[in-house]
Amino acid sequence: MTCRWWPTMKIVFFGSKPYEQRFFDEANEKFGFELVYFAHHLSRHTDLKSLSADAVCVFVNDILDHDVLSALQGQDIRLVVLRCAGFNNVDLPAAEKLGIKVVRVPAYSPYAVAEHTVGLMLSLNRKIHRAYNRVRESNFSLEGLLGFDMHGRTAGVIGTGRIGSLVVRILSGMGCRVLAHDLQKNDECVQLGANYVSLPELYAQSDIISLHCPLACDTHHLINAAALTQMKEGVMLINTSRGAVIDAEVLVPGLKSGKIGYLGLDVYEQEGDLFFEDLSNNIIQDDVFERLVTFPNVLITGHQGYFTADALRNIAHTSLANVRTLEQGQVCENELTAIVLRGACR
Repeated sequence: MTCRWWPTMKIVFFGSKPYEQRFFDEANEKFGFELVYFAHHLSRHTDLKSLSADAVCVFVNDILDHDVLSALQGQDIRLVVLRCAGFNNVDLPAAEKLGIKVVRVPAYSPYAVAEHTVGLMLSLNRKIHRAYNRVRESNFSLEGLLGFDMHGRTAGVIGTGRIGSLVVRILSGMGCRVLAHDLQKNDECVQLGANYVSLPELYAQSDIISLHCPLACDTHHLINAAALTQMKEGVMLINTSRGAVIDAEVLVPGLKSGKIGYLGLDVYEQEGDLFFEDLSNNIIQDDVFERLVTFPNVLITGHQGYFTADALRNIAHTSLANVRTLEQGQVCENELTAIVLRGACR
């Protein structure tokens, strides 16, 4: 594919926020691109007829299906820059057929997500979020705040890539017995003492289960009603990977029955209509989400696991470096190639 590059490349951002724009502006001092920021998301409802750009830069809740990609091609745009690691929101086979290159940021700060993951565990266990609200109201009662020692507990980590392996390291350091599950063993995790087991074994033995797998055909609704039945009563379930790895419909029944004793989410299956926006004056239409936030043993954060200055700086630099690499006609290691496309779930 031959891209038409202008002397100064123009990159149009969708779903951009002021807090990330300053990092992109800072990184762009090295590259000199023309950056244009739009707050609204990219979807099939976006008017692209007058869009003048060489590339679009998108995030997790922008939708690039066949129709959107066709519209981009119609505007002579041949490059999609994902400022995130996941790419389940992009129709990759369609992009390949249309001759549109797609690049991503595979690792911006695995430490940020791993640390947030363990933060959710600690907050849920020791009810820190509830204690904070009590003390603000001068309520110093400890009733209902009883936790447990994580030392000696069994933690199951599903997905032991960059983030999952760091969670294994942290939990091992806290004295947890760690079980792991992945298609490929991570030698670092083995050296840390993690024992790789089947999913049924991990479900049955784990007091805490943390999800760190990508969203694909075999992980969509990985946690469903059947999976829950295999877990311990009162299990702590944490998801900082992708929302649809958990079937949201099974969470409320699982909480009501006591099968799920603690639930920590930084992602949610229908988060595209919720996260990254101030909806405090709106009536939320998602009944499942509204029910979840009423439980005292549920802690939900709005996809902020990645949200550190270090991560945003890395995202900005890597995104723009991807563009520069392609602009110079070089092979970009972060391009989603045909090998990845064949494995994509549609």
